[in-house]
Amino acid sequence: MMKKTKKQIEAIAKNIKLLILDVDGVLTDGSIILDNEGNEFKAFHVRDGHGIKMLEKAGIKVAIITGRHSKVVERRAHELGITEVYQRCHIKSVAYEHLIEKMGITDKEVAYIGDDIVDIPIFKRVALSVAVADATEETKAEAMIVTENRGGRGAVREICDLILKSNGKWKELIDEYYTV
Repeated sequence: MMKKTKKQIEAIAKNIKLLILDVDGVLTDGSIILDNEGNEFKAFHVRDGHGIKMLEKAGIKVAIITGRHSKVVERRAHELGITEVYQRCHIKSVAYEHLIEKMGITDKEVAYIGDDIVDIPIFKRVALSVAVADATEETKAEAMIVTENRGGRGAVREICDLILKSNGKWKELIDEYYTV
């Protein structure tokens, strides 16, 4: 993919109405911890969660499309107010198509963050394709942006901030934190 300039990326990010996230390797560092009782553990970065909440406050929707199924993902999505959660999606483009049709938006209004080759078909459709810093080389080669931060370590927040700054909503959201 031909890489874009910062100005071109900001122009694209300005029009984003939906951010779609993979989970393992994006919202988490990719580790899946299982105990002897069959419990699954995942670690999520609090700043990624805050970025998601800021997007939602600004009227930008967030959705999850992931290949695995996990109750932990359901819980985290609920905590963050993410209502569109598609799990066990082995062909992610099917869930993607359903999601954009349901929301009445076009590819030009969607950003997607992924980390592996299963994310590439969606990369080829969305306006803003993002690979986390520790994504596979093939995935990074297909992405419009590669984050500075690794999956589960602030990569999602990095893109949330980019979208909010590009569409002019950043200052308004930040100013609320300083209002006494």
